[in-house]
Amino acid sequence: MSDTVLIIDDDANLLSAMKRQLRGRFAVTTAQSGEEALGLLGAGEAPAVVLCDMRMGGMNGVETLRKVRDLAPDTVRMMLTGNADTQTAIDAINEGNIFRFFSKPCTPQVLEAGLEAAVAQYRLVTAERDLLEKTLSGSIRVLMDMLALTYPRGYARAARLRGWVRKMTRDNNMPHRWQLDIASMLAPLGLVALPEAVLAKLHRREPLSDEERAMVERSPEAARNVINHIPRLQGVAEIVYLQNRGFDGSGFPPEGPSGVDIPFDSRLLRILNDLGDVVGDSVPLAGHFAELEANARWYDGALLRKVRLCLEAPAGKGIKPAFRKLSTDTLIAGMVVSDDVVGEGGRLLLAALTPVSEAHIERLRNLARLRVIADAIPIIVDERGQPKVG
Repeated sequence: MSDTVLIIDDDANLLSAMKRQLRGRFAVTTAQSGEEALGLLGAGEAPAVVLCDMRMGGMNGVETLRKVRDLAPDTVRMMLTGNADTQTAIDAINEGNIFRFFSKPCTPQVLEAGLEAAVAQYRLVTAERDLLEKTLSGSIRVLMDMLALTYPRGYARAARLRGWVRKMTRDNNMPHRWQLDIASMLAPLGLVALPEAVLAKLHRREPLSDEERAMVERSPEAARNVINHIPRLQGVAEIVYLQNRGFDGSGFPPEGPSGVDIPFDSRLLRILNDLGDVVGDSVPLAGHFAELEANARWYDGALLRKVRLCLEAPAGKGIKPAFRKLSTDTLIAGMVVSDDVVGEGGRLLLAALTPVSEAHIERLRNLARLRVIADAIPIIVDERGQPKVG
């Protein structure tokens, strides 16, 4: 139905005549009332164009087109009326946001030209939207590949955060929060700019100098500055910027919101970030949540309880998962490594529990061909010995 024209009029004879007139030029469907048209929209794919009469029994054309706009914002809306007063036109434009306005009687040539222009407009709008979505998706993938190749532990952290976020939204019947999903992936992005010595200290949870601590604290600002350059991600940038803000007003940024004025998604990331710090390569256990609860003032208490209820694993669950070694030629994106994969000089290539990306696979294959690493990557398997794909 993507290139369909839906014509709405309470005159059945007129609808039949228009359908015959437009046959072969457009895929036409009809409805004899606004209510019937909205039912069609709710039951299937939105049409490219809606052409609606103004004066109908029940719901009039302006109200119908306003509701069409709410249900199918990409659909191009046009009005046909025999009562072309100024106020009707104003209402149709302001409330229905129409593309064209036709007066009855309308010649076939004028109507067909208008419908062709409307279909072209629909294709333009949807093409621009698809391009934007693909650009957005591609931009995020580039950032994630950069994180994967330059800071493997940060990539592993992002993958874990995203898994926790998805479990939280699924188990708590939360609506899909696309901004939170993306923010969880990009949360560690600012750490890429830190010196390797500082990153190593963070991993080992060693004390930092005042200068090093300041670098780490400001890393969400560096991430925000990068993310802000991507269209439609300004909200994500703000979530990431406030991810280390304490519920009590502590943390970064020094001047910022506190309590429930902190965005919900940032409050959740603060809890999950700190949980990731104490969990390390294990799974969240009671003792890990006890560490967080010792600093309860930093967190939204009700949200922390929800996180614990959702993510706490039973005692003894942190046993090392089963794995088997696979050649790089058999790796598939999404498989999860069971242990750190290191290259020359002990340089970390993938952190334990990291889902393998396409960029990882290409790099591992090249290194295996050059015999820099063994062509045997430890991959987590299920009870049947089959690789798990995250």
